[in-house]
Amino acid sequence: MSAIRSTRAALLAVSLLATGALGAAAAPAAATPTGSATSLTCKGKGVDPGARVRHRTETVVHAPLHTVWKLQTDVERWPSWQPGITDVRRLDHGPFRAGSAFRWTTPIPPNPSTPATSLEITSTVRQAERGSCIRWTGPAVGEGLRIDGVHVWRFTEVRGGVRVTTEETHTGTVVDAHEDAARTVLREGLEKWLRDLKAAAESGGR
Repeated sequence: MSAIRSTRAALLAVSLLATGALGAAAAPAAATPTGSATSLTCKGKGVDPGARVRHRTETVVHAPLHTVWKLQTDVERWPSWQPGITDVRRLDHGPFRAGSAFRWTTPIPPNPSTPATSLEITSTVRQAERGSCIRWTGPAVGEGLRIDGVHVWRFTEVRGGVRVTTEETHTGTVVDAHEDAARTVLREGLEKWLRDLKAAAESGGR
C-alpha cells in the first residue's frame, strides 16, 4: 500500500505542473481527444510528439484579449488568482518574450508514506507571439520526482471574448509508468487553470 500511496502523491505532483491544487469540478472546458492528429503550435513548434501523456482543452473567456494576455504573462502575479501556486519569480527582466524564464513553486500535501514537500518548476519560453500564442518547456522537480513538460497556449479573439486553447505533454519515469492516472491529473490540472483564468479575466483581471 505504501508504494501505491507514493505513486498517487507523485501523480498529484504531475497535476501541479499544470496548476496548483486541483479544484472542485465546475463547467468543464471543451477537450480534444488525446489522439487528435493536429497538435497545437506556436510559431510552428508544438508539444513533445513522442510523449504518451498529453491533453488538450479550451474555453471561451468573456473578457478583452489584453486582459487575458496580461493575466497569463504577468507570471509573478499568478498566486493572486491561482490559489495552488505559492511563489513565482522571473529569472529575466523586461517584456515577456521568447527566452523569458521563471521559477515557480507549489506545495505537495503530506500523505501516509511521504512528508509534505514542494514541487519546483523552471519554465523557459521558447516561442511567443504577443496576443496570439506561447510555448514554454521545462522540468518540474520534487523529492524523488522529475517531470519534463512542454506547454503550448493559443489565444484567439472570438465574438464576445477570447478562445483560450492549451495543450501539454509530460514525460518522466513516473508518468510513463502510470499513463492513465497521469493523463487524468494533467486533464484536471489544465481545466482548473482555464477555470481560474476565466474567473480572473471576467472579474476584470483582479
